[in-house]
Amino acid sequence: MTLVLILMLGVLLSPRGTGAQLVTQPDIHVPVSEGAHLMLRCNYSSSVPPTLFWYIQSPNEDLQVLLKYMSGNMLVSGIKGFEAEFRRMENSFHLRKPSAHWRDSAQYFCALSDRVPGAAGDSGILIFQL
Repeated sequence: MTLVLILMLGVLLSPRGTGAQLVTQPDIHVPVSEGAHLMLRCNYSSSVPPTLFWYIQSPNEDLQVLLKYMSGNMLVSGIKGFEAEFRRMENSFHLRKPSAHWRDSAQYFCALSDRVPGAAGDSGILIFQL
């Protein structure tokens, strides 16, 4: 059985802070066989240490945080068996899952914030779907 994961490009542009922030997801559609290793790529550009997120939106469900990187351990474990590795030198935060399942078919969004949550003037994370 073939599993097709549909990605819409998630882009964040934040003119606030010390410089423009950008997140790109180079893949639009990622076909994966059930049980195979899954990797969804996310590249970012940020002039300050970012907080990075992966979101999932399954059919007929609300957007849900899959995982979040703020600092510390470069390997972040999330819900549903997903993990992402923060690689500062490569400006990447790729999402992985060792064994994909048909229930993983969804839209996935990578996002970043250059603000400390709860700080004065914090307006949250902006995700634009193309």
